[in-house]
Amino acid sequence: MTNLNRPEWSNDEHDTSSYVPGISSTHDGFTKSSRKLFRKRLKEDPSVIDFVESILQGDRMILSKAITLIESNAPHHFEKAQEILGELLPFTGNSIRIGITGVPGAGKSTFIEEFGMLLCERGHKVAVLAIDPSSSISGGSILGDKTRMERLVKNENAYIRPSPSSGTLGGVHRKTRESILACEAAGFDVIIVETVGVGQSEVIVRGMVDFFMLLTITGAGDQLQGMKKGIMELADAIVVNKADGDNKSLAEKTRKEYNQILHFLMPATKGWETKAYTCSALYGNGIVNVWNIITSFMENTSESGAFAERRKLQAQEWMFSQITERLEQSFYQHSEVKKLLPIYKKSVIEGNITVTNAVNDLFHSYFKKEK
Repeated sequence: MTNLNRPEWSNDEHDTSSYVPGISSTHDGFTKSSRKLFRKRLKEDPSVIDFVESILQGDRMILSKAITLIESNAPHHFEKAQEILGELLPFTGNSIRIGITGVPGAGKSTFIEEFGMLLCERGHKVAVLAIDPSSSISGGSILGDKTRMERLVKNENAYIRPSPSSGTLGGVHRKTRESILACEAAGFDVIIVETVGVGQSEVIVRGMVDFFMLLTITGAGDQLQGMKKGIMELADAIVVNKADGDNKSLAEKTRKEYNQILHFLMPATKGWETKAYTCSALYGNGIVNVWNIITSFMENTSESGAFAERRKLQAQEWMFSQITERLEQSFYQHSEVKKLLPIYKKSVIEGNITVTNAVNDLFHSYFKKEK
């Protein structure tokens, strides 16, 4: 693995020496025409070293290309993405990773835009990874966050990447984690991961962020009733949005109700007390307070060691999930399993063989062929 240090970059747009080892901009044969061809090649088909050096410069176009490789299921893309990530790894980990989920209509996009704008104004670089719902039939996704965050997407200190979940939570687990690393290497110090907002995706995202926030609104009690034990125990803060106008007093009442419930739940993070707060993303009220809560959380958990402990456990969990995913792929792609699976499936459905015996036979064929 190449040992790269973050270099001092030239501002001269014609200086290509940092991209091409052994070729300087003063080389006799390196004409204006060849520079033009090189820049075209860099744009269309960057090498691993091109990717790494450009990402470390904060090149958002190349960062997007790298994340596209990370999200791709093509084997050659996977291999190249892993090479890139291996080189970028020393430059990762220096961000606050925030997960945000919420009930339908809670105003997540409005909140994230207002929150992101505040951080950008304060000198932070913010990356938003929005995990969009995908059709389990067509595989298409609703990539609408860029159009809903018009101000934030235009900010030079912000980067928004809508990523389809492709209907598989396992894909979110690996691809989003690796996208976080790429964004950190590009210099983004606040990473926001917006969840799909359905079922187990919250658990997946909780396992890859430092601070997890539940965004809700007044009257959402019925929607949360069936998942209090699930989502509320994952949250480091609950924020009641749309606390403005005639709704302000209702939002305050909802905040108090949540705090009563939270009093009886186990905290999501050791040594931290989860509480409910109010804000109005539309008018920007309470957004500064949310950031203050997060910075207080970071200080508290860094001092107690809970922050470092969580990161270590997450890395361990990531490794085990990758092992499980790789084994599953290996099993289902196995030539003998592919041939026998439909036969055993039919036999199980018709009651001619027990499920356990069918599985045992399939694994016997798998391991036999592997040997």
